[in-house]
Amino acid sequence: MGQKINPTGFRMGISKNWTSRWFAEKETYGDLAVEDVMIRKLLKKRFEMAGVKEVDIARSLNEINITVRVSKPGVVIGKGGAGVTEVQEELKKLTKAKISLTAEEVKTPEIEAELVAQYISRQLKRRMPYRRIVSNALQAAMDKGAKGIKIRLAGLLSGGNSISRVETAHLGSVPSQTLRADIDYAAVTCHQIYGTVGIKVWIYKGDIDL
Repeated sequence: MGQKINPTGFRMGISKNWTSRWFAEKETYGDLAVEDVMIRKLLKKRFEMAGVKEVDIARSLNEINITVRVSKPGVVIGKGGAGVTEVQEELKKLTKAKISLTAEEVKTPEIEAELVAQYISRQLKRRMPYRRIVSNALQAAMDKGAKGIKIRLAGLLSGGNSISRVETAHLGSVPSQTLRADIDYAAVTCHQIYGTVGIKVWIYKGDIDL
């Protein structure tokens, strides 16, 4: 079961919290859900160079509090806070609510699954050997305190003339079915000229007291 379900959804409400926190009536729920998706797409595209781990959205009656967790907050803030002001103006086109945007720094990007997957994607686009990329990512995560890490790549890993295949590498233990296990999971698609490579990363950070 633990291998067939999204590890984050599996633990939602138990050891993981929702990234969108709000309540809406039946008539407006769909519009607000689509609004959240559009906000996330805009922020991830706008702050691509900052290394976006996740976007938290909390709504009150007429206000949206957005927290962007990034590895380089300086890229988000810009000179004198100009970056935040520009993005807030763009966000106003998507919603009528008042927007509050803050950036939080991710202290150890080496053990954040989303950032590790993005790193692998960038390196694959530079035509680096995938075995070396994966090996470096595994070792960096373990050196920074991860209890275990698993990386799975699927696609044309050796270029356009190769056969599509799946490669999995891991270090340490990654308990898929243990609900109290704090497992960070991310899936990223790397778009290349000859096709796409799917990247999945599981990082086990230890157990949470439930």
